[in-house]
Amino acid sequence: MIDCTFENGNKANLRHVVVDAICLKDNQILLVKRSAKVLQTGKFALPGGFLNRDETTEQAVIRELKEETGYNGKIVKLLKVLDDPNRENEDRQNVSFIYQIEVGDKDGQSDTEVSSIHWFDLDNLPPKEDFAFDHYNILTSNLDKLK
Repeated sequence: MIDCTFENGNKANLRHVVVDAICLKDNQILLVKRSAKVLQTGKFALPGGFLNRDETTEQAVIRELKEETGYNGKIVKLLKVLDDPNRENEDRQNVSFIYQIEVGDKDGQSDTEVSSIHWFDLDNLPPKEDFAFDHYNILTSNLDKLK
């Protein structure tokens, strides 16, 4: 939750908006391994992150993909808006916009939030306990839509 104080002095707790990219290529999915600079170090995650001020969720997901993996991408579709206030392994009440992305060329490097990037066969994912947040659930609950 974000603690905010408005111009009139009123206070409120707001939710974070995040984006997640499900990137597929040849029956494989792109995952990032989180670095020591971020929460849930060493866990696999979907590329993604927080929405910046003055950008749309579509702009944010393409930016986050590029920052975390070096890949360019194109949005295929919005798969889901996940607004469950009791998301597994979350310390914040995030609302996630989950996009399916067509991966393009790789012409950059990962930022410091990511220690490495990996392509996994959809039929041979890492175990659930190796995933950050609820990204394993997000991925497996959308597999039928993706295949």
